[in-house]
Amino acid sequence: MKHGKKYVDSAKLIDKTKLYDTKEAIDVCVQTAKAKFDETVELHVKLGVDSRHADQQVRGAIVLPNGTGKNVRVLAICKGDNEKLAKEAGADYIGAEDMATKIQSENWMDFDVLITTPDMMGIVGRLGKILGPRGLMPNPKAGTVTTDIAKAIKEAKAGKIEYRLDKTNIIHCPVGKASFGADKLFENVSTLMDAIVKAKPEASKGQYIKSCVVSSTMGPGIKINPNKFSQN
Repeated sequence: MKHGKKYVDSAKLIDKTKLYDTKEAIDVCVQTAKAKFDETVELHVKLGVDSRHADQQVRGAIVLPNGTGKNVRVLAICKGDNEKLAKEAGADYIGAEDMATKIQSENWMDFDVLITTPDMMGIVGRLGKILGPRGLMPNPKAGTVTTDIAKAIKEAKAGKIEYRLDKTNIIHCPVGKASFGADKLFENVSTLMDAIVKAKPEASKGQYIKSCVVSSTMGPGIKINPNKFSQN
């Protein structure tokens, strides 16, 4: 694979044989973000679990202390008093059967997070085949199916992210923008890693965090020493 000049220049800043301390890795990552747009910084964590087993799933959601830097568009599917609460909390789109129909008939996807209440899951459940593959299906573990819809919307707007294993036992998460600077990104990364460590399944044996890599959207990956994270 042939890389562009900016990528090649960025790669020169990285010692590929080294496992960096977290703060140092983020410092270098910010330096490698050379694109004309504000690149997203992402964290990729490979875990020593087997996602095929139900007792080894790792999934949850946290609010990053400095947000993600992204304007999150929230769709709230609810009825009654919750509609007013959703509007006051800042939801971008609010509805019930009408919004479900819009998604089904028009393949409408102009939102980043769907938040709903338990009583509406009969409607939202019908959208599983559309929302599931896109990672937009609400889930109680992620806090997107809740009786406190106002709180969930405010958290989503403030930078709440969901972390979950993919089929290769890796968690991929955005942790902010390069423009945040190393200090704010370090706070976000530390918060996410603390949550992942605390979510370690009891069935997990051996080394829990196998590898950890930070990168900007267009930049190369920088390896963080996984032993720096408490894994007890």
